[in-house]
Amino acid sequence: MATEHSWRDGMSSDNIKGLVLALSSSLFIGASFIVKKKGLKKAGASGVRAGSGGYSYLVEPLWWAGMITMVVGEIANFAAYAFAPAILVAPLGAVSIIISAVLAHIILREKLNAFGILGCVLCVVGSTTIVLHAPQEREIESVIEVWDLATEPGFLFYAALVVTAAFVLIFHFIPQYGQTHIMVYIGVCSLIGSLSVMSVKALGIALKLTFSGMNQLIYPQTWAFTLVVIACVLTQMNYLNKALDTFNTAVVSPIYYVMFTSLTILASVIMFKDWDRQNPTQIITEMCGFVTILSGTFLLPKTKDGDGPTLTTSLSMRSFKHLEEDGFDPEAIPLKRPDSSRTT
Repeated sequence: MATEHSWRDGMSSDNIKGLVLALSSSLFIGASFIVKKKGLKKAGASGVRAGSGGYSYLVEPLWWAGMITMVVGEIANFAAYAFAPAILVAPLGAVSIIISAVLAHIILREKLNAFGILGCVLCVVGSTTIVLHAPQEREIESVIEVWDLATEPGFLFYAALVVTAAFVLIFHFIPQYGQTHIMVYIGVCSLIGSLSVMSVKALGIALKLTFSGMNQLIYPQTWAFTLVVIACVLTQMNYLNKALDTFNTAVVSPIYYVMFTSLTILASVIMFKDWDRQNPTQIITEMCGFVTILSGTFLLPKTKDGDGPTLTTSLSMRSFKHLEEDGFDPEAIPLKRPDSSRTT
């Protein structure tokens, strides 16, 4: 029988630890987006931009400062998954969007208007709803149990679909549409990210058990999960850099969050069967909280003067990266593709 849990029962100590770690992670990661973007801009001014396949940012100290900040945040995020279910941890990434939007307003002069403020409020409300109704963490006593969950037919089918879709995006769509369609880069990051989170959670559980006296490092499955984590994180880093360098931070952050979180929750539900431990009311409440967050994240891009971009224009827009080099301010230019404008 599934374990009943609601906010009246109180959160478990593990869920509280996961909550604190997830919030700390979001603070660091939200700040890292801005620092890395500044580093990418500075590096692009004197070399080949990351969005054009360049790697001059690797010798830019400001980019490395952002990367170190992100690593700290990812370590906290890594630890959070070891204590709490992905349904609780992943949606709290909305906090990083709020931090990123506010700092982008202050540092990058990407204006945050009433729509952006409302988006931030909705993200907070949705996150709170999910936190209050999240399931308890599954009791696991060995990394072998996680491996068995990962090798069940349902999750193997999901993983195969994800890898296939990522390869199609990388080798077919990115060469043609990478510079004009934000969903191409972010699609790769999000798809691979859902697999990396499952592996991070498995590795985190293994380390938590090891530190508690049950050595999991003797099992080859622990090292297999480690290799998957490394491969997935490197892939995410590469394509996230390209997305940040090519498109507006205020648009990259929310769309990446929505896709990454949605796929991560799906992967967790398939692999760890989170919803098996909840009743329909709790599941529906969590989904309502998540939809509230999604509403907030899609309001955040409407931070320009005037109407701002819609969902459609966010999914298919032109890169204005070269306009800055020609003396124009890209942040003052609408995100809508000129060739998609329609007169009425």
